Amino acid sequence: MQENNLEFEPGFTKEEALAEAARCLQCKKPGCRKGCPVYNAIPQFIKALREENYATGLDAIYRHSYLPAVCGRVCPQEMQCEAGCVLGRKGKAIRIGKLEQYIAEQGKDIEFAKVVSTMGSVAVIGSGPAGLAVAVQLAQLGYSVTVFEGESEPGGVLLYGIPEYRLPKEVVRREIEKIKNLGVEFRLNTLIGVDLLLDDLFKEGYQAIFIGTGAGLPRKLNIPGEDLTGVMSAIFVLQTINLYNLGQLPDNELPTKKGEKVVVIGAGNVAMDAARTSSRLGAEVTVLARRGADQMTARGKEQDEAIAEGVMIRPCTAPLEILGVDQVTGVKCAPTEVMDDGHLRIKEEESFVLSVDKVYIAIGQRPFARIVSTSEGFRVDKDGLLLSDEHGMTTREGVFAAGDVVHGPATVVKAMGEGRRIAIEMHAYLLRNR
Repeated sequence: MQENNLEFEPGFTKEEALAEAARCLQCKKPGCRKGCPVYNAIPQFIKALREENYATGLDAIYRHSYLPAVCGRVCPQEMQCEAGCVLGRKGKAIRIGKLEQYIAEQGKDIEFAKVVSTMGSVAVIGSGPAGLAVAVQLAQLGYSVTVFEGESEPGGVLLYGIPEYRLPKEVVRREIEKIKNLGVEFRLNTLIGVDLLLDDLFKEGYQAIFIGTGAGLPRKLNIPGEDLTGVMSAIFVLQTINLYNLGQLPDNELPTKKGEKVVVIGAGNVAMDAARTSSRLGAEVTVLARRGADQMTARGKEQDEAIAEGVMIRPCTAPLEILGVDQVTGVKCAPTEVMDDGHLRIKEEESFVLSVDKVYIAIGQRPFARIVSTSEGFRVDKDGLLLSDEHGMTTREGVFAAGDVVHGPATVVKAMGEGRRIAIEMHAYLLRNR
């Protein structure tokens, strides 16, 4: 079965990019920068784009962000940089994300400047956005950096968790190739806590370690029927379909089949990704959200595109039970009502049943415990998130962390921005302990 991997909204043409860049007012106090989690040099790269000086524009971006081709596609710009654009107050904000995507594509052959490693060795666990940001920053500061990745290809959630139509794999591979050319080494098929212990990394001579393993363990609904065949996590579904698209799985292992009725339970971007991916594989998809459409955490853009692609979104609907004997056959649901105090009332007396073949659960994730359960000295909170201080150091000396493994599932750019900040803190720590 072939998934429809075409991007819903293609990137700008040259004419469109130049026309959009010409609208930028080049504000002296740019609100767009304040809205960006990494304080990207937005007016500078737009000015350079307008002048068709792509190398200058990318240089301005790289001072703050290492993955412009990625962030231009997957960041929620409408809630960040574009929300701060002054033109958006009375009209239409500059399409900053699409301009960043365009300039990244025009400068795709521009490499990071390679730096000689003289400062010592650092290990990075995980090759998602936080780990990649740490690797680039520390390599540029003169460290020998090795990234440990459990999969057969680096990229983490960028490669295995985000659908191809939102983030083409070729884009991720190209960005990682730039990081390799900087001198960063990747050790693949190496799961820390299983194949190697964290203590083994210190024994190998690494002077500091960064953990950026994300939050990939799905949360459960805790309702009857959740263990039936055909019920699975949306994260697993997305990873499996991505593995198929990477040529690592055969057709018969795809979780979604053409013509199946699929219910996705959840209201975030992962739910939308699972719904849209399943729809593109030919399934009839319904998304159940416990609260109203305006209270869904998924981007409005993702909701609109899902609906345009045939996904049905049922707001104010709560699952009560997953039905079936061995295989799932239905979901018992009930309408909900948001009370004045914000609490949710489930109207069980009005319950109904949806006939389904598959149920995908997307109500959040938490970190795996592979590292903390096989190492001494770590503390985690009730959700399994690593505790760290303001410098990013965990309760284990010399071990730092950032991204979803610390603050829970969030955006790519937040993980990348935190990774860059913590890399600078690691540098300061290593200088003090030389």
